[in-house]
Amino acid sequence: MPIEAAVRITPNVVDDVRNALAFHFMLNALRAGTVVAIVAAVVGWFMVLRRDTFAGHTLAVVGFPGAAGAIWIGMSAIAGYFAFCIAAALVIGGVQPATRRGFDSESAAIGTLQAFALACGFLFASLYGGLVNGFSALLFGSFLGVTDAQVITLLVVAVLLLAVFACIARPLLFASIDPDVASARGVPVRLLSFVFLISLGVAVAAASQITGSLLVFALLVVPAATAQTITARPVAGLCLAVVVALLVTWLGLGIGFYSSYPLGFWITTIAFAAYALAHAGRAIVRAVR
Repeated sequence: MPIEAAVRITPNVVDDVRNALAFHFMLNALRAGTVVAIVAAVVGWFMVLRRDTFAGHTLAVVGFPGAAGAIWIGMSAIAGYFAFCIAAALVIGGVQPATRRGFDSESAAIGTLQAFALACGFLFASLYGGLVNGFSALLFGSFLGVTDAQVITLLVVAVLLLAVFACIARPLLFASIDPDVASARGVPVRLLSFVFLISLGVAVAAASQITGSLLVFALLVVPAATAQTITARPVAGLCLAVVVALLVTWLGLGIGFYSSYPLGFWITTIAFAAYALAHAGRAIVRAVR
């Protein structure tokens, strides 16, 4: 089927979806986007709850120099994503205090790491001297260029990550809400913090090869923040974050396929709209009460 004929949007939504999924690259984009959305929503929900948003942003940024450096020395970008993100997660875990009283100094240290990582990323890109488009993909992703092997790799990593969270969810929730009381009751707060940050780094590394270093942060923080704006109940919030992330990703993919504008723009804009609507709805409910 000629692409030009298939990308014309029609009044029939079912036919439009069928036409889009007739292309294998769109099918892989849907598969990869679904996996990324679920993992990002679950990990992101804990990230927002623990006030680790800045750490999550830093890990997303660190993926860029990791991938750029790996390409520069002739290695796979995926190896660079995982190596740098996991290493940065260990560094951030090392500077985080046992309690969050030292939050200001922790933020300064993480911000310094982020600035240095960005500088290294641009240095590696300059030293490589290759195609600029390749490095644009590191920042903004290549949703429409996902291979079957990438989908399988992403699925395996996602299953492992979700298994880890299924095991630590209850103590991690306790340690995230009240670390002092959790520590007094024998919960290994420090160890859980490291496990969470490493899991966050792995999630960022796995998703960044699809979404790029910048879009992955939007999928981590916005659906989770939207869900926590609507409800404070843990299970309901987690489920709602997954639903929001899936809707945002699927709508963004569909609109992006029929639009000339970047896919990342649509996904981020739809996510922002959902967040703004959630805040507006909460303000209206409070005003009525």
